[in-house]
Amino acid sequence: MEQERHNATILGGGSFGTAMASILAANGHRVNIWVRDPETAAAINLDRENSRYLPGAELPAGVNATDNLEEALDQASLVFVAIPSKAFVEVLRQAREWVPADTLVISCTKGIYSEGFLLMSEVLQQEWPHARIGALSGPNLAKEIVEQKFSGTVVASPDEELCQVVQTALSCDYFRVYDNPDIYGVELGGALKNIYAVASGMAAAIGVGENSRSFMITRALAEMSRFAVELGANPMTFLGLSGVGDLIATCSSSLSRNYQVGFQLGQGKTLEEAVESLGQTAEGINTIKLVADKAAELGVYMPLATALYQIVYHGQPLELVIQQLMSGEYKHDVEFQLAGTGL
Repeated sequence: MEQERHNATILGGGSFGTAMASILAANGHRVNIWVRDPETAAAINLDRENSRYLPGAELPAGVNATDNLEEALDQASLVFVAIPSKAFVEVLRQAREWVPADTLVISCTKGIYSEGFLLMSEVLQQEWPHARIGALSGPNLAKEIVEQKFSGTVVASPDEELCQVVQTALSCDYFRVYDNPDIYGVELGGALKNIYAVASGMAAAIGVGENSRSFMITRALAEMSRFAVELGANPMTFLGLSGVGDLIATCSSSLSRNYQVGFQLGQGKTLEEAVESLGQTAEGINTIKLVADKAAELGVYMPLATALYQIVYHGQPLELVIQQLMSGEYKHDVEFQLAGTGL
């Protein structure tokens, strides 16, 4: 049975949006990438690559870049929103009139919107209540995806048909898409892991050992799950690709933007210097403050996130992360049990 062909739109011309455009076009779909800058759009169309974010990665036929939202969304049946969280609402409001009812819309942004502590799917539901909403998240370093190194991701939505459509549209011999109805948990995992990628980069910069890194990543997962339960997500979601999978990738790879920022902070650079050097959005920097404040409000024990907030925003020494880990209260190794099993 021949696969249905979609008119797909990617809102945002960063590395991940470009990687998704590449897969969709290679799978036979028509793809428009929307970028703000007309010169960037022209360069993508002329050179067949996104030289700013993924230099050297040739885009397949079927990908068109434009700075015009109406053109980008013309007859779109699938819309992937890959815009930094700080610009998310602005672009959604500009684009709303060109998104028909029941359009399938998938958030690819791993961040938290500060007003109301909203995840991106919640922002989408507020701004585009007429659309069908999902989220895409997982251990997906864009450079590796365009190099066709095999990867997996998760499409999350209670809308089963939406999940099936996205799975079919994006799956190929090097990219596998799983589904999960727990959209809140999947998105929360994608946002929270950015915090700990910053911490991991800082730890690498000062030369901690592999035991130390493993210890920190494991306790980070405990913090993420603890926070998720308080907010109503399913902690078991964090054992999947969008939780522990994404956490491992971003805490272990120098390709991770949040890891890179953390590494530079660990080398003694200021936050402004680290962010400027990166030249891209590192969502973890904003997420650190939002989560630390929310954890304090809810009374959730998150020593790593709290220590990072003090280091990044209040100039406390890096050693505070280690001190918080080693002097905090004792907890169970595995904090959540499967109902009725005692395990």
